[in-house]
Amino acid sequence: MTEETLTGLLPPVRHWPALDLSGTDFDPVLAELMREGPVTRVRLPNGEGWAWLVTRYDDVRAVANDPRFSREAVMDKPVTRLAPHFIPDRGAVGFLDPPDHTRLRRSVAAAFTAKGVERLRDKARGMLDELVDRLLQGGPPADLTSAVLSPFPIAVICELMGVPPGDRDEMHDWTQLILSSAHGKEVSEKAKREMSACFSDLIGGRGNSTGEDVASLLGAAVGRGEVTPEEAVGLAVLLQIGGEAVTNNSGQLFYLLLTRPDLVERLRAEPEIRPRAIDELLRYIPHRNAVGLSRIALEDVEIHGVRIRAGDAVYVSYLAANRDPDVFPEPETIDFARSPNPHVSFGFGPHYCPGGMLARLEEELLMDALLDRVPDLRLAVPPDRVPFRKGALIRGPEALPVTW
Repeated sequence: MTEETLTGLLPPVRHWPALDLSGTDFDPVLAELMREGPVTRVRLPNGEGWAWLVTRYDDVRAVANDPRFSREAVMDKPVTRLAPHFIPDRGAVGFLDPPDHTRLRRSVAAAFTAKGVERLRDKARGMLDELVDRLLQGGPPADLTSAVLSPFPIAVICELMGVPPGDRDEMHDWTQLILSSAHGKEVSEKAKREMSACFSDLIGGRGNSTGEDVASLLGAAVGRGEVTPEEAVGLAVLLQIGGEAVTNNSGQLFYLLLTRPDLVERLRAEPEIRPRAIDELLRYIPHRNAVGLSRIALEDVEIHGVRIRAGDAVYVSYLAANRDPDVFPEPETIDFARSPNPHVSFGFGPHYCPGGMLARLEEELLMDALLDRVPDLRLAVPPDRVPFRKGALIRGPEALPVTW
């Protein structure tokens, strides 16, 4: 890699330890990197070398949508990264570029459209009501995470995926092992193999299915020869794991609300603003530690006077983009009246999270149920006593002790 840019020397390489953070605190290292410039260089705890980091909103969207930056090329490079174990499956949708990426996403698109998600609303609301019923019957204090925020997204994503009720606890256990760095590579890989085997059986038995769930859509796509069985299983695993991110996002969202009574009072008094408020909370909460998956420049590209060379690794930070003051005035302020609010919490470009509408539906149902049915809901411990997950790629509370 060259040591020159269009404007002179490269910026220094900043070590980014990606420490476990509690609450909704914004990563102080990322805040420093944002101040240092629109394009900086970082070294994360694992992998090799350094990578470019892009933090401004317009640049983040441009890189995420530019075919000159490839996900597929990451397969063969030991890029500096957060995850201690990183063995991507060749052909997995997260590491495909168009047109293969487009072909694979198309096979399940119907499940994630507004119509596909909306068909789950009544079923999801019913499952949530049962969980809240049990929460109220058990009486305070309670752990909101284990009682509601964890089982609800599991039930919803399994319903969407077509996972039978008897397999759902196991799916959850596998997801936790895959997403955690605390158990080591072997445990994580074993969980991934077991989840893949389960989906292989589910999809393999639905070759002629006309069902609307994801396993049925994938089974039918395999039957028509549009995707391979391996591609279908890889996509199913990714979607299943991604569906549980709502647990951590919801945990942060309710932690934030329960430490800001003024926000809760307004949401109770003005229920009509809740959908807009959810978008603002999704913009504000730091969904993850550090950054996600990198891209590799396929040719030289200039960003803000910095020449990204062909072969260089590039990360975009959606968290940073969501705090860009040029797009979001007073970005550190939670403003339920913010409009427009073009946040990129679900990503951007071809790899935009397909579950964005599903996540919004779940957050709306959770907010309605918990604010309306548990009117005196509050933290049962001081905010600094709420335990947050350690060694997790997705940030969120391990438990959320509440009373009412």
